[in-house]
Amino acid sequence: MAWLTATGGYEVTLREGAIVSRNAAGKELRTLPKALRDDPAVIGLRQLTEWFTRHETECRADVERWMIRSLPVPAALLAEVWADETWRGTLTDLVVAVLDGNGQWDPDAVGFLRHADEAGIGVVNLDGETVRLPCERVLIPHPVTLADLDDLREFSADLGGTQTVAQLFRETWTRPADIDPLATSVSTYSGGHYEQLRHLMARAASQGYPVRGGYAVCRVVEGDDIIEARSWIGSDDPYYETETGDLVFVGPGGKALPIAEVGPVTWSEGMRMAAALYAGRTVEKNETES
Repeated sequence: MAWLTATGGYEVTLREGAIVSRNAAGKELRTLPKALRDDPAVIGLRQLTEWFTRHETECRADVERWMIRSLPVPAALLAEVWADETWRGTLTDLVVAVLDGNGQWDPDAVGFLRHADEAGIGVVNLDGETVRLPCERVLIPHPVTLADLDDLREFSADLGGTQTVAQLFRETWTRPADIDPLATSVSTYSGGHYEQLRHLMARAASQGYPVRGGYAVCRVVEGDDIIEARSWIGSDDPYYETETGDLVFVGPGGKALPIAEVGPVTWSEGMRMAAALYAGRTVEKNETES
């Protein structure tokens, strides 16, 4: 970014998210002079930094939503946003799959996204080759649907790739084989004590889960189903103590679903939410020692 003229002969610029200044002699300064803190050029750079931060957060949230909800992403959209450095950094090295006309994808034909333009996408495939794939729609698979997840993790490390959105190294849960398929609730992460409900509500918000009707909610689209994983947190006075409750999965009609009807992505994301809320509980001394 070019240097901008500020008062007193100073110049300022933005470098790696930080405001850098130099004096009239061209010497860069370790800290920003007090006289520049309210300078219009500095204020403009500060606002630009805040915008970059919001933009990065929004890009990551959008991509994570595409993954969790199994949303087909138009290749034309990827091509359009690829020129944006933040979008490109968010999308690069994600494992992607090409969707066919029926919305299906081949688990053995995934690759690490490296480029997108009007002609399609460029990926590094599982043979380590960079290939161009013409396509109309792309899927960012949820890690629980990737059969060779461990191999993909190892391959990603070999490629030196980094993912700004948790995909390959996202925490996943697989439904136990011995669980009662007729059950409609899961108590694995129940009983996590919080001194005040507002603390648990804040915990849910910080993890990106809205709270409605006493439940933290995670909405998942899997196949043709739109399911809400709901983890009970309480609905009393925000200053009252509370505990994490059962996890339930609710369909479009508002009815709790039997666990047997819950898909692998929905199960994993619901358990991930419940575990995150439970992890923020107040830990007693004897619990720590045990």
